[in-house]
Amino acid sequence: METDNLYRVEKKDLEKLEGLLTECFEKDPLYEKLIPDVDIRKRLLPELFKCDLEEFFQTCEIYADSEELNGIIVVSDETESYHVLRDYIEEMTANLKTDRFLIKEDSSLKTLWHFMLGKDYLNSKWTDDIHEDKRLHVIYLAVRPSMQHHGISSLLMNEVLSYADQNDMLVSLETHNEKNVELYKHYGFSLFEIVEKHFNLKQYCMVRRKILAESV
Repeated sequence: METDNLYRVEKKDLEKLEGLLTECFEKDPLYEKLIPDVDIRKRLLPELFKCDLEEFFQTCEIYADSEELNGIIVVSDETESYHVLRDYIEEMTANLKTDRFLIKEDSSLKTLWHFMLGKDYLNSKWTDDIHEDKRLHVIYLAVRPSMQHHGISSLLMNEVLSYADQNDMLVSLETHNEKNVELYKHYGFSLFEIVEKHFNLKQYCMVRRKILAESV
């Protein structure tokens, strides 16, 4: 995905980006289940997001509303099949870094075990059932809590959806917060399935197909 209407996040923004994701997701149901202890979660999340972002800078597009990074959207173009081997290597490298960090920070291995159980929640495994060649996947849509209700989510999401419609692409995403389901339905997403494998945690898997222009 390419757009000139949003700020393309660069590696120099990494520290600011880590802070934004930590602030937005420290109370997310998924991470509350993966890392139940609040203090451990606050300590682990910045480093975990750092591992993710090192991979994302290689395999995804990251856009923000501005250089201030009040809100960001991370998008993976799933049509780029020629990057499969590269993406696999990047993912495996990031996973190894994450596992080593989890073991270092929690020698009891409880946190590592939680992440192993939650692997299918984290890697969007459900998208294998979509069987759609042309697809964008929204990995993160995050807006700083103090800047919510200022139209930033719509700015970011509408740009992605506009690109998808212009290129006849399906868009997929997941959320672990039930209240977000109606928000995404507002953007034209529909519920594809609900995944519930561990932790008594539901993953709401959603897709949006191209909106066809009305005939005149």
